[in-house]
Amino acid sequence: MTISDVTASAGSRAPAAVARTAQAQQVADIAARLERLPLTSYQRWIFGIIATAWLFDSMDLAALTFVLGSIRQTFGLSTAEAGLLSSMSFLGMFAGAASAGLLADRFGRARVFQVSMIFWGLGSLCCGLSTTATALGASRLLLGFGMGMEFPVAQSMVSEIMPASNRGRYIAFLEGFWPLGFIASGLLTYFVLQAADWRWVFILQAIPAVFVLVVRRYVPESPRWLASHGYSERAEATVRDIESRVRDRMGSKDLPPVVRQAAAPASETTGLRTLFSGIYARRTTMLWTLWFFALLGFYGLTTWLGALLQAKGFPITKSVFYTIMISLAGIPGFLVSAWLVESWGRKATLVMNLLCGAIACHFYGSAADQTQLIIAGLCMQFFLFGMWSALYAYTPELYPTHVRATGTGFASAVGRIGSLIGPYVIGVILPAAGQSGVFALGAGAFVVAALAVLLLGEETRGRTLESISH
Repeated sequence: MTISDVTASAGSRAPAAVARTAQAQQVADIAARLERLPLTSYQRWIFGIIATAWLFDSMDLAALTFVLGSIRQTFGLSTAEAGLLSSMSFLGMFAGAASAGLLADRFGRARVFQVSMIFWGLGSLCCGLSTTATALGASRLLLGFGMGMEFPVAQSMVSEIMPASNRGRYIAFLEGFWPLGFIASGLLTYFVLQAADWRWVFILQAIPAVFVLVVRRYVPESPRWLASHGYSERAEATVRDIESRVRDRMGSKDLPPVVRQAAAPASETTGLRTLFSGIYARRTTMLWTLWFFALLGFYGLTTWLGALLQAKGFPITKSVFYTIMISLAGIPGFLVSAWLVESWGRKATLVMNLLCGAIACHFYGSAADQTQLIIAGLCMQFFLFGMWSALYAYTPELYPTHVRATGTGFASAVGRIGSLIGPYVIGVILPAAGQSGVFALGAGAFVVAALAVLLLGEETRGRTLESISH
């Protein structure tokens, strides 16, 4: 069924209303065809491409955790100046996340995703070539802009191609590539700093941006997005191609029958207004509070982990090694959360990780010896990386297709305000409050985020995107 077919048969009905009704029905039909597809190696292949790009992006963001101490020595920065430099990445991420959501809902997911990779690749290269702290700050701003663009778009792409029974798990897996990228960045830094200075870390991490060519060739545009924007022929052709590839992976077996769904009522609002209308106002309030405080605590602490270990007397290479060791707990953390979001639910998994992460932060900040430090650090990263998996699985599910990237992007952008403030505030309060005060700040932020989910959140496990949206 196409828009023109319905329009021709509608008689005296208003053309605009008829077009909206037909478009809504095609969105429902496309969604039903995607939802009934078995999960095969084809969908996993698409996911793997997106996740690999996510990993490269995460490596660039994580690099500052490992080289901030070296950068401070190179440029003679105070703790406040180092915190400000750290915050430049998140200022860029704020702008990137806010703009990418709007652009992806206007021009398509795949196109904006590719552009984001070009931005962070150039930003990383410029970081490596910077000769002043000002130039490095500007380069981190560019790098952060590309990262901020990629995150909400990648979430929307994965959520719209995976069926409901696997959607939460695979978005959680997607976020799991962040600790993998964090560890890979730490290992790269560990070996590079033994032979060269910190600039080479950024130069080497710019090279994977050429992976954009793989994304361009193999990742299709979201059929849900195409249908919701009236590109009926392209949506139909894309879904048929996906169905054909899934059928091939199944050994030419017949696909399950389509369970046709009634079209949801056409939205009376568009763009940003949708985020604050009807059922979405409560969701937006919850998500913005969650993202702001969760990212304030996480990035405020994570950005300073290496430097804080150096402040305890560890040499640079050993502080990098311990930071990597602590981050290893993020791997089982995101795997456990990927299982819990489907078996237990998004809301409960988020609250549990945030509260347990807050408790671990308290013990990390008050650790009296190296053993306590490592144990508390492992627990902290286990729950905080698990928090990320649930957060990314939850956010894109709460908005309809026509504003999914916008809603996800602005939630991420509000979070980037928190991540912008966090490293700078910690740089300011560290001399006065000490490390125990720093980690108390992080723990408090996680508690506020948990309360927002507990009081305002709703469960989305096992529901299709269309049923959640309406």
